[in-house]
Amino acid sequence: MSKWQEEKRIVLEAGQMMLKRSLVVGTFGNVSLRLTPENDRELLAISPSQRYYDTLTADDIQVIDFEGDPVEGDLIPSVETMLHIGIYRARKNINAVIHTHSVFASAIAVAGLEIPAILDDQVTFIGGEIKLAKYALSGSQELVENVLAALGERNAVLLPNHGVVGIGRTMRDAFTTCELVEKTAKIYLLASALGEVNPLPAEALEVEKVFFAMLQSGDE
Repeated sequence: MSKWQEEKRIVLEAGQMMLKRSLVVGTFGNVSLRLTPENDRELLAISPSQRYYDTLTADDIQVIDFEGDPVEGDLIPSVETMLHIGIYRARKNINAVIHTHSVFASAIAVAGLEIPAILDDQVTFIGGEIKLAKYALSGSQELVENVLAALGERNAVLLPNHGVVGIGRTMRDAFTTCELVEKTAKIYLLASALGEVNPLPAEALEVEKVFFAMLQSGDE
C-alpha cells in the first residue's frame, strides 16, 4: 500500500464529490493536494488526465514532484499539473487546489466579467472580488502566469471561456471555495437580472478582508 494512501483518498473523494455536485462533467476538472516534502523534494498528489471520476480508485491518483516528474503511479497526471504547482510555489499556505467547470461561474467567465465583492461570506472566505484571468491555452505556462496574476492573495479566480480555480489550506476549504464561487455567481447573475448589483460597503469590505487574512494565517 502506498505511503500516501490517505492523501490519495482525499484527492479521489474530492474529485468524485466535484462530479456529484455537478461542478464538472465527465473527465473534466482536476484536484490536487500538497504532500509533505521528502529530502527537500516538494510533492503533490493529483488526479490523472482523461479518467472518469466515478471509475477512479485511490491507486489512480498520481504522485509527482514540483518539476512534474513522476514519483508514484503510471498514469498521465492532469494537463493542468503545472498550474497546480505554480499555485503551490506562489502560495506557501495553500495545500489544496481544485479546478471546476461550474455552470454559473463559467457563464460569467465566458461573458468576460468578474464578480465584485457582493457577499460577506465571499469576502471572509475567498478574500474579496473574484477576478478574471487573461485567456491562455490549458496546460501552458502563460496560463499559470495569468492565473497567479489574477488570483493574487485571494482564494479563487475565473478562467475565461473555461471555469474556476479554487484553493484552500485544506481540501475541504478548497472545495468550499469552489461551491461558494458558484453560489456567489448565481446571486450575481440573479441580481443583475433584477436590475442592480450593490457591492458591499467599503467599511464592511475592509473589516472582512482583515478577517480573511486572519483565517489564512491560522490566527482565527
